[in-house]
Amino acid sequence: MRRLFVAIRPPEDIRALLLGRMGGIAGARWQRDDQLHLTVRFIGEVDRHTAQDIDAALAAVHHPAFEIALDGVDLFDRRGRPEALWAGVSPRAPLERLNNKVEQALLRVGLAPEKRAYLPHITLARLGASSGPVGDFVTAQGGLASQPFPASGFGLFESTLAPDGAVYTEIARYALDGPALSR
Repeated sequence: MRRLFVAIRPPEDIRALLLGRMGGIAGARWQRDDQLHLTVRFIGEVDRHTAQDIDAALAAVHHPAFEIALDGVDLFDRRGRPEALWAGVSPRAPLERLNNKVEQALLRVGLAPEKRAYLPHITLARLGASSGPVGDFVTAQGGLASQPFPASGFGLFESTLAPDGAVYTEIARYALDGPALSR
């Protein structure tokens, strides 16, 4: 079985900006450079044949290239307990359209639809019960912003769980249609 997801990998300068903002929360499990990505669609565990079907379906996705920028920091919580810190991106509309096209492609190969609403973000840290308070970090980094950067393609990634964090390997890459033009 392969644990898969579809994502956009930010360029090196954007990853460096994010890495430079990480830290200051005891017990947080900060993402490493090789883990930073913007999930388009989590797939989960599939067999080898389904993975091949997914690859073929994603290769048929057509969507124009676009630009996005970092836009703020927030957190996910469960029942009032913080679980993850993340960086937002904007504009969301092109990512939502890409997510929809990827979702339709995955439905055609027989995957169940995603039940959670799509919120484009880049996870910065995972938090546990022993993690320190996050309010100061969110307040200090809430104005996080970047220059627009191109989203000219997306990838199919495999996630392998390891003791020191997941290892993400891009197993296929798909170009978006045309260059992302600078403003």
